[in-house]
Amino acid sequence: MAEQDECRVMYKICPAKDWEEAKNKGEYCGSGVDHDDGFIHFSTKETLVVTAEKFFAGKEGLVIVSVDCDKVRDIIKWEPARSGILFPHLYVPLPLEAVNWCEPLPLDQEGKHVFPNNIF
Repeated sequence: MAEQDECRVMYKICPAKDWEEAKNKGEYCGSGVDHDDGFIHFSTKETLVVTAEKFFAGKEGLVIVSVDCDKVRDIIKWEPARSGILFPHLYVPLPLEAVNWCEPLPLDQEGKHVFPNNIF
């Protein structure tokens, strides 16, 4: 599918404390809803803002993690979610070697998340 072939970077929004734990473990095993659903949810650049608004509205203390799709291509599962849009999921822990960067995801004065400029 096109999404799979074209994906160069996928993103994970998570609590900063969960990311700190991942750095200590050497892998990221997911957070809250990931554990409930049995896989780690990721977003593409195109779905990132909607994901933040739907699942993380007004939440502070978050980070955004950029993941190199080429480094996890063999373990990404593309599955339909909202309105049939395909989202990348991992059913195994994310190896930290696949991470490009991790940055804080602060809120602006209106309570909306402020994304790093290098995403869009």
